[in-house]
Amino acid sequence: MTSTGWLQTLLFFVLVLALTKPVGVYLFRVFEAGTQPLPRILGPIERSLLRLCGVRREQEQTWGQYTVALLAFSLLGVVILYALQRLQHLLPLNPRGLPAVGPALAFNTAASFVSNTNWQSYAGESTLSYATQMVGLTWQNFVSAASGLGVALALARGLTRRPGPEGRKTLGHFQVDLVRGTLYVLLPLSFVAALFFASQGVLQNLAPYRELTTVEGVKQTLAFGPVASQEAIKMLGTNGGGFFNANSAHPFENPTPLTNLVQLLLVFLLPAGLTHTYGKMTGDTKQGWVLFAAMSVLFFVGAGASYAAESQSNPALAAAQVLQHGNLEGKEARFGVAASSLFATVTTDASCGAVNAMHDSFTALGGLVPLVNMQLGEVIFGGVGAGLYGILVMAVLAVFIAGLMVGRTPEFLGKKIEAREMKLAMLYVLVFPLVILCMSAVGVALPQGTSSLNNAGPHGLSEVLYAFTSGVANNGSAFAGLNANTPFWNLGLGVSMLAGRFLMMVPVMALAGSLLNKKVVAPGPGTFPTEGVLFTGLLVSVVLVVGALTFFPALSLGPIVEHFLGAAGKVY
Repeated sequence: MTSTGWLQTLLFFVLVLALTKPVGVYLFRVFEAGTQPLPRILGPIERSLLRLCGVRREQEQTWGQYTVALLAFSLLGVVILYALQRLQHLLPLNPRGLPAVGPALAFNTAASFVSNTNWQSYAGESTLSYATQMVGLTWQNFVSAASGLGVALALARGLTRRPGPEGRKTLGHFQVDLVRGTLYVLLPLSFVAALFFASQGVLQNLAPYRELTTVEGVKQTLAFGPVASQEAIKMLGTNGGGFFNANSAHPFENPTPLTNLVQLLLVFLLPAGLTHTYGKMTGDTKQGWVLFAAMSVLFFVGAGASYAAESQSNPALAAAQVLQHGNLEGKEARFGVAASSLFATVTTDASCGAVNAMHDSFTALGGLVPLVNMQLGEVIFGGVGAGLYGILVMAVLAVFIAGLMVGRTPEFLGKKIEAREMKLAMLYVLVFPLVILCMSAVGVALPQGTSSLNNAGPHGLSEVLYAFTSGVANNGSAFAGLNANTPFWNLGLGVSMLAGRFLMMVPVMALAGSLLNKKVVAPGPGTFPTEGVLFTGLLVSVVLVVGALTFFPALSLGPIVEHFLGAAGKVY
């Protein structure tokens, strides 16, 4: 480890901290203030889109109506994206004449992008046409992120809205949140980011692929395409799906250390800003800063552990007495160990899934960090929207535990947390490990699963565990030592991604509806404060204990035992 490497991490965090408040204020104005930015320019567009959908802005929905609208819209997205892939050979903007995508892979990709996972069992430049990339994948990058924003806001409204004389039953309107999130937030920020990336050398064209002869005299096909526009929303929407198979390790997607830094900032920009938006919705911004502080503590623990692990020599090369300056296998020289470790931490903290290095080549403990980041439940900043509603569910659990300790009915923002709320919170918490562990068990028990592994022993188990964790956590990154483009893996991961997205969104919406109409109780002597250092520590502890108790047995058989075998000179 070097001081320069630590300075990179600190610089990144300082920039995130500086942007959190202005972004949060802007999001609050877009969704909650009643007067959106640029009303003369964007206002008519918003009204036209809502009129086209048959929606009036003043209309709102109950939690059930909001959830049905979300699920119906997502199901339609799966069908359309599946059809685009199956018919791409008949559509324009296909200069390579790429054939139709196979049924299992098309389902996997459709489920992946609609669920904001962006797992890729294919090489984008040799599988999908320009039309599929732009019309299908990029569109879903926008609307899946906007959908997550809507669910987070719905839960925040359930917590912060006060019941009126006749009781309040509505949490907003899905189509209104979807349109505003896309029109006022994702599109303008992505436009600016795309221009920046193009100025730094990221490709943006519709040119046909070019056949070249290398200096060794070998023929090579150079892939082109509309990369910068997809790169912007890929990072901003915490999507992660790359235009190229190498993702952000490819020089056409991420050419310089500066673009690398900006990509990292885009990943945390909206999740961090949403914590301040939530604080403003409560009327006490300290509530938002507590969430930000808890996320930051977990981020620094992961970043430090990853950097420390990757600064060590690769055990296999050390056993061969090869001189090393950190574990550089699978990393781009233009980024090095520090930036690669930071990228791996950020992308798995925020369920983004973009990668600038091969996680399969990390040391055992270096690979453990991104795996644990995801298994903590997408709460370390998390995906756009998903991070906020995930940490709020953990906050409900923390408040309940605090209430038990002082012998009082727990309260959160003056609303009592009772049996129904705890059942919904625990349903949210239990769906996540249930799907991951059950599917991982199937993956290592059936030959259809193990036949795709490139490694035996504990590292092979880590690859399976990482794949299903990445799918259910809607992350999309991979160890990359697993051939996932088989019917078993395409279908299994596709189902896992949909379960991890929508089976967890439904209890969140039900929790929002349950909290919405509760009476607000004035704080008393036994009320546990939720805006101080003590609650921050309790919240961090709850997140760690829930993740550790659930996944430690599986982790101990994978990356942990691999680390000790490597230390003993036995490397798989």
